[in-house]
Parts: sequence; C-alpha cells; structure tokens
Amino acid sequence: MFCSGCGQAMMPGQRACTQCGRPAVPAVPPVPGLEFQVQTYAGKVKALSVVWFIYAGFYLLHGIAKLTFAKRFLLGDFGPWSHGPWAHGPIPPEFFVGVLGFSWAILLVKTGLALIAAWGLLEHAQWGRIVAIVAGFIFLLSIPFGTALGIWTLAMLMGYRNTTLYDQLL
Repeated sequence: MFCSGCGQAMMPGQRACTQCGRPAVPAVPPVPGLEFQVQTYAGKVKALSVVWFIYAGFYLLHGIAKLTFAKRFLLGDFGPWSHGPWAHGPIPPEFFVGVLGFSWAILLVKTGLALIAAWGLLEHAQWGRIVAIVAGFIFLLSIPFGTALGIWTLAMLMGYRNTTLYDQLL
C-alpha cells in the first residue's frame, strides 16, 4: 500500500503517512466472487421453479373451470338455457365438441410444459433451462400472470451472464 499524496510505502493498518501526514485511504471491500454469485443465482432459479409449479396448478384449475363452463354453455346443459343458445342454430354441436376437445388438449400440453419447466429448473438440468425458455415464450400471451412469468423467466435464463451462471449450477 502506498500514500496517495507522496507515494511513500505504508504498512498495512497504518493510519497516516509518516512522511507527509496524509490519512490512509480506507481499504476497498472485496468484490463478491463467482461462488457468491452462483449461490445467489441458485436461489433465484429455485424461486422461479416454485412459481412455475404454482402457476401450472392455477393454470390447470382455471382452464378446467373455463372449459367446463364452455361445454355447459355451448352444448346445452347450462341452467335456464337447457337447449343452449346454438342448439338449433346453423353450427352443428359436433363442431363444438371438436373445438372443446382441442382446447382440452392444448390445456393439458401447456400445463405439462409448465410442470416440466418447473421440474427441470428445480433439478438445475440443462434441458430444464431450454424448456423453461420455450415455456416463457409460449406463456407470454397468457395475460397477465403468464406474461409476467414469461418475462421473469426470459430475464433470468437468457443472456451470456445468466447462461454462464446456470452452467455453474450443473
């Protein structure tokens, strides 16, 4: 360590320069190392994983409620409209059965994708990061919670720094 005024060599712990009397510059605290950053990042990835698990459960329950209501409404089992609003309309009921079947398949695939992403992130698997990024892009259109989760996922897992930190978790 050297004096910032005259350049005289100073001993560690010395409060002032013996030549010019200038006070010693306080020591700079050490910069957190890679290990600290990896531990912090691991906690954030675990939190993201837990939120993906919770979101998958709510997404499934909300989808079941919506599709059950749609089936009752479109196919004629809905309370006072016992024949449904389109029971005698130009669209045959088989069309609605097909649309509802397709909607159920989409619901199950997206829920499965969210659960796989959550599990992969929890296990710190390399494939988990990739699946979570794909799920993040897909759920961006599920406003508002899917959008928020998608943005958080993409911000946490994309980029050189985050890729390097995730690779350290393996």
